[in-house]
Amino acid sequence: MIKSYSWNVNGLRACAEKGFLDWVETTAADFICIQEIKLQEPQLTDELRHPIAYNGKRYHSFWAFSERKGYSGTGLYVLREPVSVTKLGISEFDIEGRTVIADYGGFLIMSAYFPNSQEAGMRLDYKLRFCDAILDFCNFERSKGKHVIVAGDYNIAHKPIDLARPEQNEGNAGYLPEERAWMDKFTSIGYIDTFRLFCKEPGRYTWWSYRSPKAREKNIGWRLDYHCVDEEFSPALLAADIHAEVMGSDHCPVSLFLDL
Repeated sequence: MIKSYSWNVNGLRACAEKGFLDWVETTAADFICIQEIKLQEPQLTDELRHPIAYNGKRYHSFWAFSERKGYSGTGLYVLREPVSVTKLGISEFDIEGRTVIADYGGFLIMSAYFPNSQEAGMRLDYKLRFCDAILDFCNFERSKGKHVIVAGDYNIAHKPIDLARPEQNEGNAGYLPEERAWMDKFTSIGYIDTFRLFCKEPGRYTWWSYRSPKAREKNIGWRLDYHCVDEEFSPALLAADIHAEVMGSDHCPVSLFLDL
């Protein structure tokens, strides 16, 4: 069984001060995708670069840093080294460290941090270009017979079940009609939202706003974090879950277990 976890850590150093490395050691994960690392390469300590795994081995790690300090960025921890590691290869996204992609021959795993469309949709066009670039990448790899795992913070609550107060958030970033329409397209042409494949229940969220008092305690949240895969990969899917009990960020980790 292969275990993948994904977590928007909202600042890797801050999350590390809240137990991130201990969590890593207990996951027994083969892959850990992280987003919004908010640091530059010189700020990576040895223990953040190669944390200890459950089996006593140390993870390999790969990174995409934002040129803007203290902003964005993604990382990927792996137990087994991949054939190759790349970014999306599109400058406007790579300069913000939006993706790290590891190729294992038969499949690729991507740690992706989708842009926030921001208030009044100020970055909506940028976000939709990123979304379409992800789709183009997945379609291209899929056309070559490869499977894709796109793990990360999509910054989109797809359907009303995916946020606590959908009516109150109509028109807000993360729940804009254009964002939800892209998710409709993505999931209608052969990509699976793995969590919803296994769980149809409401009230399961991955992000709670720091701005709303006791939002997490009251579970007034949004489901923004996903593992999505191509539908040809579905026979390998064993389970997907949300780990709301894990603290350290305004997001919580999500997981996907596969039989490879």
